[in-house]
Amino acid sequence: MRIVIAPDKFKGSLPAAQVAAAVAAGLRAALGPAAELVTIPVADGGEGTVDAAVAAGFERVPVTAAGALAPAGALGPAGALAPAGASSFGAGEVLRAALEAGARRIIFGVGGSASTDGGAGVLQALGARVLDTRGEPVGFGGAALRDVALLDLSGLHPALRSCSLTLATDVSSPLTGPDGAAEVYGPQKGATPAQVRELAAALRRWAAVVAAAVGADHSAAPGSGAAGGVGFAARAVLGAESRPGIELVLGLAGFDAALAGADLVITGEGSLDTQSLAGKAPVGVARAAARLGVPVVAVAGRSTLTAGQLAATGIAAVYPLSDLEPDPERSRAEAGPLLRRTGQMIARDRLAKVVTRP
Repeated sequence: MRIVIAPDKFKGSLPAAQVAAAVAAGLRAALGPAAELVTIPVADGGEGTVDAAVAAGFERVPVTAAGALAPAGALGPAGALAPAGASSFGAGEVLRAALEAGARRIIFGVGGSASTDGGAGVLQALGARVLDTRGEPVGFGGAALRDVALLDLSGLHPALRSCSLTLATDVSSPLTGPDGAAEVYGPQKGATPAQVRELAAALRRWAAVVAAAVGADHSAAPGSGAAGGVGFAARAVLGAESRPGIELVLGLAGFDAALAGADLVITGEGSLDTQSLAGKAPVGVARAAARLGVPVVAVAGRSTLTAGQLAATGIAAVYPLSDLEPDPERSRAEAGPLLRRTGQMIARDRLAKVVTRP
């Protein structure tokens, strides 16, 4: 029996590699050494994407970059939220480091950001000037964009002209509008209703300024709202092509080749819910497996999807840890052992189907 284990992280509990290892340990205990287990940690473009690439054989390259508040000189306590002042400048520094290291094909994974600055910080780090009506640089963070009047791209890093940039994201939200970056994700980053309104107005102004600089309005493009609008700057100014993050990660990992001869795929994430249906990793894995006719089951901390919703994604069954441990805090703390038990349950169920197959 060949089983491919390709989960995303269990956010707040375990990274994808540890989820895969725990499930594999349970399968091994039940199936013995004859089973062939292939672990492929995955991600959807946001948190965990670098880990997934490293697991696929890529090299981790350390880069020193500013935190979300550091460009403004405010470090703050670890984990502090500052939705109005947080900047994407550090992400731009990472891009600049890749360019200066000679990279000419860059996959830019975006998600899980603290900022809502429309990607202005990314552009500032790459040499663009974001100016007010007096020709002075505006401050950092989304709220500062209420004063923006001009985007000067003359100093943009020259290596961008010969670089292919691909935006990897699971977000289809636009930059502005009712489903925009501020309205949808601002509250998750600590924004009050008043701050959401302030950030939304600032992003509308920023979108108009960028459109004047590049000759087209990209604010309504799907994915422009990713990472607080970093997707917008990447598409509108840097010429990035947007692709679903899970597709890119599966390609890097050689997922289709790993499926050859597989009897089962196990995927999953911390919470299987309606957001999972909009391009999250487990659904991407299930769709890729379906193309080759390999059945899929999922593990999850919890699942709120109906049987019909699961069937539509190609996931035959889900094994939520909440069935084993109803207390969410204990479930998160004991996710490793619970996933091992879940692996054993999947193995028993799978063996039963093999034995009773006509």
